[in-house]
Amino acid sequence: MKRNLVKEPTTWSEEIAVGGRQLVAVIERLVAEGNVRRLIVMKADGKVLFETSVTTGAAVAGVFTILAPMLTAIGALAALFAQVRVKIVYIGDPPRS
Repeated sequence: MKRNLVKEPTTWSEEIAVGGRQLVAVIERLVAEGNVRRLIVMKADGKVLFETSVTTGAAVAGVFTILAPMLTAIGALAALFAQVRVKIVYIGDPPRS
């Protein structure tokens, strides 16, 4: 019996703090990088406001078209908070320091 083993891609994450008004610009920049698997937006106390997976291999323009209504809602919600945290889960190996 022969088994086909599928290797899952390596992932790593980081968390950044941004002002609520800059959140949409940060998300757009991260999605444009192309190696983001998941985005989690949290209040300063850690409560999750928004969580989504970003489809890998999708064209950036297509991703922005799909995410546009969500980005508008996220921007309006985040503007209510002085600071939010964004947890970004990347695909691939972390950059070397």
